[in-house]
Amino acid sequence: MTSFRRALVSGALAFAAASFAVHAHAQGYPNKPITLVVPAAAGGPTDTVARLIAESMGKTLGQSVIVDNTGGAGGTIGMARVARAAPDGYTIAVWHIAQATAPALYPDLKYDVVNDFDSIGRITDVPMTLVSKNALPSKNVTEFFAWLRAEKAKATYGHAGIGSASHLCALMLLKGVGFQVEGVGYRGTGPAMNDLLAGQFDFMCDQTTNTTGHIKDGKIRGYAVTTKSKVSSVPDLPTLDSTVLPGFEVSAWHAMWAPKGLPKEATDKLVAALQAALKDPKVVERFASLGTVPVDPSLAQPAPLKSYLEAEVKRWGEVIKAAGVKGN
Repeated sequence: MTSFRRALVSGALAFAAASFAVHAHAQGYPNKPITLVVPAAAGGPTDTVARLIAESMGKTLGQSVIVDNTGGAGGTIGMARVARAAPDGYTIAVWHIAQATAPALYPDLKYDVVNDFDSIGRITDVPMTLVSKNALPSKNVTEFFAWLRAEKAKATYGHAGIGSASHLCALMLLKGVGFQVEGVGYRGTGPAMNDLLAGQFDFMCDQTTNTTGHIKDGKIRGYAVTTKSKVSSVPDLPTLDSTVLPGFEVSAWHAMWAPKGLPKEATDKLVAALQAALKDPKVVERFASLGTVPVDPSLAQPAPLKSYLEAEVKRWGEVIKAAGVKGN
């Protein structure tokens, strides 16, 4: 090939590459499906929240938002994956309070929960419920705590993993009664709930998004909610605060993050899509049926989430240190 022909070919290739780059840029973000990592097993409350949000956001963004469950190690495996991902907007995460507990539980954590992620926004605050297998003799919250005090050496509870919302709730509940009982950890509340339904352990403190349907169907027994106000989806349940544990209050929150360094275009579009999802009638109705509501739009933004996370890291770090709990 002559030098002239080589120059022509080289020029044509350069022109084609430039044309492709311009075309890709013109398409804008997003121009392919987005992976939404849920750092827990399928079927749990966070998975439920994430799938509702993903479906609605996909409509706004014009691309599929595909949920990918990556559980294990209290959510740190999934979040480490997101921290290492390219900051291009095609890998995002929905996670909860465990993002704030990870630093205290895992001293050798390979990422910074605040500074290795770009915050997108909060999603919802979910009340929790104290529930048990149907085989327990207690019929109400007062009888449950009487049973728990009598059977403390034999009682068992389940949770979604060290540092999960269900684990923290149980720790605070047991702190309130003044003793600890054996806990059984799972890779998410989905598997934990399956074993509670099967009667493999006695009780659990879990989010209304995971318990409401089972309580209404009579598959498990509900005793009380962990918020200071009653919950519309389970109106017959009293609060722990008004019955046996004055001052008790725990709720789980969910939020969305992306790898650090997200382009402004991607951030803006993800925030807009998240806020649109929180106003989506289907999402609002489904959340209500599960006993929760979307956060105010002012909280579904990057800056408020980052500030909230920093405060939660401090709050739960103190609780975990006092309990002497370590991740595994």
